[in-house]
Amino acid sequence: QVQLVESGGGLVQAGGSLRLSCAASGSIASINAMGWYRQAPGKQRILVAAISSGGNTDYADSVKDRFTISRDNAKNTVYLQMNSLKPEDTAVYYCRAEKLTTMLTLDFVSWGQGTQVTVSS
Repeated sequence: QVQLVESGGGLVQAGGSLRLSCAASGSIASINAMGWYRQAPGKQRILVAAISSGGNTDYADSVKDRFTISRDNAKNTVYLQMNSLKPEDTAVYYCRAEKLTTMLTLDFVSWGQGTQVTVSS
């Protein structure tokens, strides 16, 4: 497994930008999917963006055209660039790593501890 540490959260005004980073303790080159999730108070944790080992990306409809996920395998880091932030983006953001076996069964899932993002109106 890998340990994940998020950073880059903070307080920003609506319309502003933040870049979140997720640093892994080991190589992410073989990690099948890296993702960013968020959880607002009293709500379920939901997928924000994901990126596969091949670079394919997927986004929640609410963040399309505003957020960009990327991965740097050389630095074992995944990023989430967040632009045009809205108050409804306020949440704790978590990084997730999912690795499959060669038989395409689940090998492991790792979560980071989360980083708070607060967008003021």
